[in-house]
Amino acid sequence: MFEALKPLPQDPILQLMQTFREDTRPDKVDLGIGVYKDDAGNTPIMAAVHDAERRLLEGETTKSYVGPAGAAGFNNAMAELILGSNSPLIRDGRTAVVQTPGGCGALRMAAEFLRLCKPDTNVWVSTPTWANHLPLLGGAGLAIREYPYLNPQTLEVDFAAMLATLEGAKSGDVVLLHGCCHNPSGADLSLAQWQEVTSLIQRKGLLPFVDMAYQGLGEDLETDAAGLRLLAGAVPEMLIAASCSKNFGLYRERTGALALISATATISSAATSQLLSVIRSHYSMPPAHGAAVVETILGDDGLRAQWQEELSGMCKRILHLRHEFASALAPVGDFSFIARQRGMFSFLGISPEQVNQLRAKHGIYMLESSRVNVAGLNDQAMPRVADAIRDVLK
Repeated sequence: MFEALKPLPQDPILQLMQTFREDTRPDKVDLGIGVYKDDAGNTPIMAAVHDAERRLLEGETTKSYVGPAGAAGFNNAMAELILGSNSPLIRDGRTAVVQTPGGCGALRMAAEFLRLCKPDTNVWVSTPTWANHLPLLGGAGLAIREYPYLNPQTLEVDFAAMLATLEGAKSGDVVLLHGCCHNPSGADLSLAQWQEVTSLIQRKGLLPFVDMAYQGLGEDLETDAAGLRLLAGAVPEMLIAASCSKNFGLYRERTGALALISATATISSAATSQLLSVIRSHYSMPPAHGAAVVETILGDDGLRAQWQEELSGMCKRILHLRHEFASALAPVGDFSFIARQRGMFSFLGISPEQVNQLRAKHGIYMLESSRVNVAGLNDQAMPRVADAIRDVLK
């Protein structure tokens, strides 16, 4: 049965990771892999996470299943983190949250749920969008449509083109939006633009689906969720996929959540039962450890304050690197958009040939699209990276 199978090409990000590891140059710089790094180039475990894990180790009494929905404490805490502790959507029973294996699990279970609701569902995604959105959503059988988002010349949001294209969406179509820190561009919608998108979604009868993977790494926890909350308060139905990989540093624990917002508590109950049936037929139960860590942190005032301070420090460091990077590249062009954008990623707008020159000549690694992980920089490497980019742009 297997002998007729042909090998597939490796994922470009994973290939880049492997090539970087095999590079023996001591001053190589990894700006490709999408994980947060500190000044020493490490992806650290947050102190609040360490403390929460110690408490769990001492107090945990079972390794039994948590059930298809996951831990109720985690789900409730995530609902409040995403929508706000005083959200009427939570109070009125319109919101249901289930724990998932990472943000990827949330996206895929949402796609399977949408296919169950309406097999011919169209999902509109931004151009560009996170590469894994396409297999996660399309792999469930949903039809993928695209709306323009980033202007390749200015590397800013082409909002007029986005709205004009979404005018062609039909009632019942799904629109996937990035909650903050757009991956891969770093170009976010302003709050005023979120309001315009909300008005279009209401008028056209579209279903919003927000991917919130970086809450707290753009400006702060509340500001980063402002657009999502504005939209959620205005529509009868909505889906939200959330990840704890970045803002809690729980990459390998695969900790995420999927929120369904329904028009009424009764509809929410029915929709949740269908979603849980979908989950049961896929992975049955989510992993417990990462969610227990998050629940412990968000449920303890001291740990939560410690976590928020650490997260704020990570966010401020990224903002600092953005401004320094834009300034360092100023002699060869206008890269001020990097300072205006948010989150870990930005495009440099250079050619694949120039990207390859950076890797071969200078040991600086990024995707061929010129997407860079700004959090992979540090003040020590910054001058050399900027010099190398200036060299290939000459």
